[in-house]
Amino acid sequence: METTALAPERRGTGNLADTPLINRELSWIEFNSRVLDEALDPSQPLLERLKFLSIFSTNLDEFFMVRVSGLQEQLEANPLTLSPDGLSPATQLRRITDRLRSLLEVQMRCLQKQILPGLEIHGVHLVPYGKLNKEQRAELREFFYARVFPVLTPLSVDPSHPFPYISNISLNLGTLVVPEEPEEGEEEPRFARVKLPPNVPRLIPVRSEGYCFVLLEEVIAAHIESLFPGMRILECQPFRITRDADIEIEEDEAADLLKTIEQQVRNRRFGFGVRLEVASGMSPHMVKLLRHSLELIEQDVYSVDGPLNIPDLMTLYKLDLPQLKDLPFTPVLPTTLTPRSGETIFDAIRHQDILLHHPYESFAPVVEFIRQAARDPHVLAIKQTLYRVGKDSPIVEALIEASENGKQVAVLVELKARFDEENNIQWAKRLEKAGVHVIYGLVGLKTHAKIALVVRQEGNTIRRYVHLGTGNYNPVTSRIYTDLGLLTAQEDFGRDVSELFNYLTGYSRQVRYRKLLVAPVNLRQSITELIRREITHQQAGRPAGIMAKFNSMTDGGVIEEMYNASREGVPIDLIIRGICCLRPGWPGKSETIRVGSIVGRFLEHSRIYRFLNGGDEVVYLGSADLMTRNLDRRVEVLFPIEDERLRERIVREILEPSLRDNVKMRWLQMDGTYHRPRLADSKPFSLQDHLLEPALIG
Repeated sequence: METTALAPERRGTGNLADTPLINRELSWIEFNSRVLDEALDPSQPLLERLKFLSIFSTNLDEFFMVRVSGLQEQLEANPLTLSPDGLSPATQLRRITDRLRSLLEVQMRCLQKQILPGLEIHGVHLVPYGKLNKEQRAELREFFYARVFPVLTPLSVDPSHPFPYISNISLNLGTLVVPEEPEEGEEEPRFARVKLPPNVPRLIPVRSEGYCFVLLEEVIAAHIESLFPGMRILECQPFRITRDADIEIEEDEAADLLKTIEQQVRNRRFGFGVRLEVASGMSPHMVKLLRHSLELIEQDVYSVDGPLNIPDLMTLYKLDLPQLKDLPFTPVLPTTLTPRSGETIFDAIRHQDILLHHPYESFAPVVEFIRQAARDPHVLAIKQTLYRVGKDSPIVEALIEASENGKQVAVLVELKARFDEENNIQWAKRLEKAGVHVIYGLVGLKTHAKIALVVRQEGNTIRRYVHLGTGNYNPVTSRIYTDLGLLTAQEDFGRDVSELFNYLTGYSRQVRYRKLLVAPVNLRQSITELIRREITHQQAGRPAGIMAKFNSMTDGGVIEEMYNASREGVPIDLIIRGICCLRPGWPGKSETIRVGSIVGRFLEHSRIYRFLNGGDEVVYLGSADLMTRNLDRRVEVLFPIEDERLRERIVREILEPSLRDNVKMRWLQMDGTYHRPRLADSKPFSLQDHLLEPALIG
């Protein structure tokens, strides 16, 4: 449980009168509700609306696998444990279930009543098996026996066959059968589970005008009797189980962290059950059988009136239907990086600091920074952190090339990056095989900082070039996440990053840095001092104020500092995409604080912290949100933007326009709900659309 300086005044329901904090889990659900809002928006292209339905479901899967499973463990181990806002695990689980059931109904209505009928107008059909014509059924029968039947394995349940293990988030068919000619004692229905083969597409195309698909489970169900000759099928319904997938490692007891993580990833599919999704047509008898066999309670069962696992429907997004998608765009290349004859990227960086704003500006310069370093004969060493890099990473390939070219290459690969562990393990092994010095992180800490260092011999001088970012070194996500990056050759930045890598790779106990704010070393203390300095300026009548944009805010200590600043009259504007446990607009406590959230085409991911500082404003960018885990249990970096030109750009291009957004913005209310701004006579303004205009194609 997170530590907090904000103890509830009364340990009870967690209502407004009880606590100055909003519950973390319920705040996250409200974020996912804003994702669902995008799917409900009729002004969005149809396939983009389907995409948001898919994201909503994927988010929920992870929420159950990590957050709900954690609450269930708390309930089992210590049911009296209270969250920082004063709620017991049981109360949180009940409120989560109540809120989610209504959202899931909205999601399914949107799919069934709006998205799928809308797609049919454009020739895209998801057809129930029962509505296929004779020729189409014959086609699918041939497909079933050729491609599906050979890989199906029905698993029965009886005294000699215990209930089979159901793997995490797999799709299954539950089947009840009886013998066609039962002998004495065989009248009782028997249960069998059939797992949908993951190597067969969920959407099976059939010949028709336009695009026509049938769900795989319906094809299997239509031929299920072939798996049970001599048996009569009483019922066949799909279901899906979600399991605990949070990896817990006693790092100080792990002799080999790589092998330990590999084993934990393999074990992930065997976690305890936390959610059972069943088709709405499933009989109470089968639901009860599944629930008891999986050791779940009624609260854990979600009946779905439609297809399970909506993300599988994203196959439709790959169809050649550009009119049903967002306009394509090509990220622009900053003029400061326009290639000149004989000039390298290092020449451009040495000339001036370069700020990159993704996805509006290209991520290619970051890749090129590492690629040129790998090939430049003057480069002596490259050091980099990798958190989530993707499956086909040109950056990792460049690091391997650098090692093969004789450079000293050191890479910290964070094996504990949740749900990317397996991918990172594979990259770590490839890097090691190429001779790269690979570090797996620090005991007890995740390394979340985004830093790259290139050491270059220039005549008699050793010069350091640095990239510092707010997002991952991943060219794919750089096109859908908003992030910022700084390329600099300033000596103090280079020294700080060198010393930070010594902290990461060796036994350095560096506690002071020239420019960087580093967690868990000095970031919490520095954030606290920056907030308190605004109070001093406010009291002295000097310009004071805080404007920040980041992803989540849960840390009670920082929230208390924000409340203190608000009580002194410091104006505070926060753009927080996801979780926010701070209550804004509370009379006498947070009257000067506004909290907004922008959810749109791109995932708002950049972290920006601006302090007016008596007129001598400071702006920090970096990897850290204001969460206890980021401040105390991760290696994070915030870095200052010292070039006044770049500071002004961040304020004018991102922060101030964010507050004007009246299309994608939602404003947090004191009770934890979010409201849209009233347009009235205002002209619609969307921050993301505004920033995207120069990059749009056509």
